[in-house]
Amino acid sequence: MAHIFIVTPAGAGTRNGNRHTALRWASLLRGAGHAVSVAVDWRGETCDMLIALHARRSHGSIVQFKKKFFEKKLVVVLTGTDLYRDLPGSAEARESLELADRLIVLQDQALRELAARHRRKARVVYQSADPKLRHAPPAGPLRVVVIGHLRAEKDPFRAAHALRHLRGMKIQVVHVGAALDASFAAKAEFLMKKEPRYRWIGGLSHPQALGWLARSHLLVVSSVMEGGANVIAEAARIGTPVIASRVSGNVGMLGRGYAGFYPLYDDAALASLILKAFQSGRFFEKLKKSLQERKPLFSPSAERAALIAAIASPLRAPARSSSRSRRRPRSGSGRRGR
Repeated sequence: MAHIFIVTPAGAGTRNGNRHTALRWASLLRGAGHAVSVAVDWRGETCDMLIALHARRSHGSIVQFKKKFFEKKLVVVLTGTDLYRDLPGSAEARESLELADRLIVLQDQALRELAARHRRKARVVYQSADPKLRHAPPAGPLRVVVIGHLRAEKDPFRAAHALRHLRGMKIQVVHVGAALDASFAAKAEFLMKKEPRYRWIGGLSHPQALGWLARSHLLVVSSVMEGGANVIAEAARIGTPVIASRVSGNVGMLGRGYAGFYPLYDDAALASLILKAFQSGRFFEKLKKSLQERKPLFSPSAERAALIAAIASPLRAPARSSSRSRRRPRSGSGRRGR
């Protein structure tokens, strides 16, 4: 068995998707017999494999690891900001892909964003969830939940804006998530004063957030970019129907034929889908059935099998000689990407 070092730019104690992924994978890999360490960066520790979440933000650790242990195996996990923002403009993110022995993406549509040479070494590992809760929304009023930190990548107020197209409807939008910038907190406070059906309750523990997910009629995922939203996996496992922006990361999680997509930034279209879900029992059940069909993708056993398979062949492969022509890290790359 191997000693695997996982790097995530999200530090201990943060309620961040990358942090949750790192800790969950550490548990899965330990269950398979590997020794696993998790840290914000790699500082020269000896290990058999480095798994780095985020091509750009973990670039410093990636470069230093390959400088010291060129023959050891490197896995780079591509996040939403890697795929849909950083890769076109960041030389550091692109170098991380070149140096990787294996790339991991979190949903199948992400493969379409990669060049052919990178796609060949990429594998899909859907994130899993194992909540003990089941969908149990209240009898009334109708409740829509948004779960995610308040930041631009999440288009966090789209569901709140949709309420202006649902005038007179007895509905509440509950938003769970910390404001990562004071301006977002101020906007949320302003919207609550303007629209009493919108309620921002701030950051909660993971079990508390899952409780809101189970006790809501619908989940709205309004993201501009997503590597593969774990909250969608949680919704599928619980049974809460999802309405989501039609962006690559959400399509990869929910499936191309899913009926609950709306055009990005279009609050009128979002409102229309919310209304349809609540007025048409047939449409509501169609969403639930589609999620039920995707549910096995997000089981812990499926994630464990996919993760172990993704790292198995790099670990088994013979060490590369440092004299071979594979490109070495640029000299002086350092930690500029951090």
